[in-house]
Amino acid sequence: MTNPETGPDTQQWQALLEYHERSKHHLYRYAPGPGALDWANQPNPFREFRDAPRVKLPLAADTLGTRYNDIRRGQLPPPSAFNVNNLAILFELSLGLSAWKLQDGNRWALRCNPSSGNLHPTEGYMLCPSLVGLLAGVYHYLSRDHMLEQRTVVTDPRWGEVFAGRGILIGLTSIHWREAWKYGMRAWRYCQHDCGHAIAAVSYAAAALGWQTRLVFSAADDEVATLLGLHHHKDIRSAAASAEQEAADVLLWVGDADMQPDLGHLLQALPKSQDRAEWYGRANLLSGAHVPWPDIDSIHHVTHKPHTSYVHESHGPVQLYPACKTDPAADLSFSRIARQRRSATSFDSTTHIPASVFFDMLECLMASRSAPPWNSLASSQVMVHPVFLIHRVAGLKPGLYIFLRDPAILQDMKRAMRADWLWQKTGPDHLSLYLLLAHDLRDVAKLICCHQHIAADSCFALGMLAPVSIAANEPWRYRHFFWECGILGQVLYLEAEAAGIRATGIGCFFDDEMHALLGIKNHSWQSLYHFTVGGPIEDPRLTTLPPYDARD
Repeated sequence: MTNPETGPDTQQWQALLEYHERSKHHLYRYAPGPGALDWANQPNPFREFRDAPRVKLPLAADTLGTRYNDIRRGQLPPPSAFNVNNLAILFELSLGLSAWKLQDGNRWALRCNPSSGNLHPTEGYMLCPSLVGLLAGVYHYLSRDHMLEQRTVVTDPRWGEVFAGRGILIGLTSIHWREAWKYGMRAWRYCQHDCGHAIAAVSYAAAALGWQTRLVFSAADDEVATLLGLHHHKDIRSAAASAEQEAADVLLWVGDADMQPDLGHLLQALPKSQDRAEWYGRANLLSGAHVPWPDIDSIHHVTHKPHTSYVHESHGPVQLYPACKTDPAADLSFSRIARQRRSATSFDSTTHIPASVFFDMLECLMASRSAPPWNSLASSQVMVHPVFLIHRVAGLKPGLYIFLRDPAILQDMKRAMRADWLWQKTGPDHLSLYLLLAHDLRDVAKLICCHQHIAADSCFALGMLAPVSIAANEPWRYRHFFWECGILGQVLYLEAEAAGIRATGIGCFFDDEMHALLGIKNHSWQSLYHFTVGGPIEDPRLTTLPPYDARD
């Protein structure tokens, strides 16, 4: 892999660029996909480990009194105790089900963490010390039943000493096949978006319990895989089953922000050999047949992350800002807003929002160490900057705008784009928002977003620019760019709900049409995720059911 001291690995970088270019949608040619959906082999949306001991979690989210407006301001409640009840709330409001939908006899689940096509490639795990009702070890979260599946028990006292009762670890993984079944080559991108949404969802839910979240930046993919037991799926023996292997994504420390665990001690305490550690349960097979996608295997290999003991600064230190100061339209409880979040399927093309609401949303996109979800990231990871196509924001001219979350990159961004843009500073002084072009861009937004009306019928649409060329030195950062896009999207989802409107992520867009609009001609900046916010039209054909049946 790449050595930051010797420069980029040309072969790795070229392989990354090949995937990036081949997975783009073009106006007259979409990225390679399955062609038709094999409904008989649609992946099971729920991974479970059969025969693993299970711990049923209480449905306790309604007992949580934290208001959404408080945590978006960085005003967290006192830290809650680490017990089964509070861990149940953490999972319920981050990775748990939010509702069931019913139409014409078909029933499907929605979750608090959004997913492309509602396919949910992201799996959640917990590593914890011994707690009342829980043995020390590794657990998998089965969202369908709101329960923990025990993967292994750790008896080495060093394990508990590392945690010291000050926190837990949440591990996130991806099953690429779940997305590839529908989206083909581009599916890997969507898995990374979903990981970012899940990181943010965990960060928000943890904050509602008074806990801080920190991405364990140093962790190597192999270290994460070992800790989560991804090499111990007992039924992974055939070529078909191996297509459902989980890819290690990230470890999140949840608890005392100043006491992240020592990965080395955890790995030493967790026996690595099958002879010394017993891993419980057999991972279920999600599909009877599979289609291989070598391009996904390639980009997964290219972006494999080694252990890193340093923080890379690409643009210099990023200025940190206070958390949001303003109040949203609705002061909702966090448990309510987390469970009512939905992806809109269509907008009404008439709803307007005042500029003040739009500016409030921008404030919440700014880097802050005191408020979720940005408390989960190092300041150096503020890399993604949204470009807005504004249609219906009262007080702002319709047109093209860019919001620089790091004001220091202004000149860099100017050099990367068309020379004739206005670059007219707009809005409050502390927001680096610039008007580039005053024009009705509804048709342009629709065209760029794969001809989808939802991009034109919204209050605003946006694309998210990331400095892809930075990954020439460290290819694994390519994944982190998509994660940050997903985190931005999760902020906008919750902010839209608080403003009484709705949002939706858009993975289908014509990449280079967006770049042509902006005047971007190389990989210094690339658009990796699109999004829309507007007034939703509810589908009267759908029936909404509660996420979980009443329990004894």
